[in-house]
Amino acid sequence: MLVARPGPGADLVVRGARVLDPVERIDAVLDVVVDGGVISALEPPGARLDNGHRSIDGRGLVLAPAFVDPHVHLRTPGREDEETIASGTRAAAAGGFCAILAMPNTDPVVDSAAVLGALVETARAEAVIPVGHLAAITRGQEGAQLAELGELADGGAVGFSDDGRPVVSAGLLRRALQYAAATGRRLALHCEEPSLSRDGQVHEGTVSAELGFAPYPSVAESLMVERDLALAAYEGQPLHLLHLSARGSVEALRAAQERGVEASAEVTPHHLCLTDEAVRTLDPNRKMNPPLRAEADRAALLEALRDGTISSIASDHAPHARHEKEVPFEAAPFGVTGLETAFAALYTALVEPGLLALETLLERLSHGPARVYGLEPPRVAPGARANLVLLDLERRWRVEERGFRSLSANSWLLGESLRGAVRLTVADGRVAFPG
Repeated sequence: MLVARPGPGADLVVRGARVLDPVERIDAVLDVVVDGGVISALEPPGARLDNGHRSIDGRGLVLAPAFVDPHVHLRTPGREDEETIASGTRAAAAGGFCAILAMPNTDPVVDSAAVLGALVETARAEAVIPVGHLAAITRGQEGAQLAELGELADGGAVGFSDDGRPVVSAGLLRRALQYAAATGRRLALHCEEPSLSRDGQVHEGTVSAELGFAPYPSVAESLMVERDLALAAYEGQPLHLLHLSARGSVEALRAAQERGVEASAEVTPHHLCLTDEAVRTLDPNRKMNPPLRAEADRAALLEALRDGTISSIASDHAPHARHEKEVPFEAAPFGVTGLETAFAALYTALVEPGLLALETLLERLSHGPARVYGLEPPRVAPGARANLVLLDLERRWRVEERGFRSLSANSWLLGESLRGAVRLTVADGRVAFPG
């Protein structure tokens, strides 16, 4: 269930934009007409008068299905100093997102119908764009006892995850797959073998050795990926793999999919754009879990995104207070923000150099993640609810703390110059950005 604060649908016309919807197979300069929040027509430029509609000049811009982020940390309840539903959805709208899914590792953990219900009501009062919530797989995310998955599904949970922690017990995960099947919801798994990752800070390799940081080997992820895929295959149940980072994980996923396992996966912009060489700066904003890995891992992730083995991009937006990140690298918490920079970072690093087609990027940011969780995918088509993003691919901008709508600014891109900016976001039929 996705919820947002109520409001009337927009009446607007986006004129003369290049309309690009890879799923609908549209690539043409058109006027897109929205009546009461619903796309009513796609027409040749200048075919109709405004008729009281808000007119938006889209000439030289790209109009596409808005984005869906399947992996966001809103820090509510418990750390509203870092992010709230209101601030997080404003940041998402500025990044071109029409919907986001929030992770359950809050304080308290979203492991009961009471906590989930309170979040749903807060979203109805505060959310600028629709928000869905994943609930915990285990009580307190402690990995010892299953949460009441059926009750949580009835309360509106879109899926189940112990993100931030793996489900270490294979027997417990097997039962979770069985119970989740009865709810029609998917498990989303953080894959980490803690006896291998231990207190690792950065990817195990040359950089960790030279800098003297505790190593976090890629096999800690890929081994758990293989186990989780084997359990899903045995039970005949689907699952989703969160923020993959390692080549071995990609190889295991591709092989499982070829065997008919219904498994999906996501990848983050930072794992697509950076390697562990970036850690040499000692910038705590480049410390994340899973860590940045080697170039071979990054290349494997990119190829899997291209060929569809990895079907979605997720920001893993993880805000932290300034004082938490302004410490030595090894003392800083894992996590970086990403809602407001995801598209531009990937357009600049991958599309401009010709490493990824724009159409592929748009699909993996929109239709791909929606499909994972059974959500209605954004599309540019008459009769569809308007979920649109208007992009200026020529605009260059600098990532600065003062420009963020998020309450936190622990971005791995601070000070960087990016190309590609969001001009307009329409979410669930309403103009969400600029607001």
